[in-house]
Amino acid sequence: MTRHVEVHVTAGSREEAERIVNAAVVSRAAAGAQTSGPIVSAYWWKGEIQRSEEYLILMKTAADRLDDLVELIKEAHSYETRRSWPSPLRAASPAI
Repeated sequence: MTRHVEVHVTAGSREEAERIVNAAVVSRAAAGAQTSGPIVSAYWWKGEIQRSEEYLILMKTAADRLDDLVELIKEAHSYETRRSWPSPLRAASPAI
């Protein structure tokens, strides 16, 4: 079983990204997080292709805290349809 997971999610503004990251790290739902952007996303929404500026959030957590992190994202996120993409971390360098 995978012990650690990286979760990707986008936010519509830097302020929202910072709010989500802060809540996740302070609550310990995530061990750490990074925000990058702005990025440009293209996606289907209500039958049309949309493009928007977003911020990408990468969060690392223990597998047994994933459900807590996903719930926190649902509560803190402003999007009508929120998506997070958990990916198992198969290997990582030891802490330095």
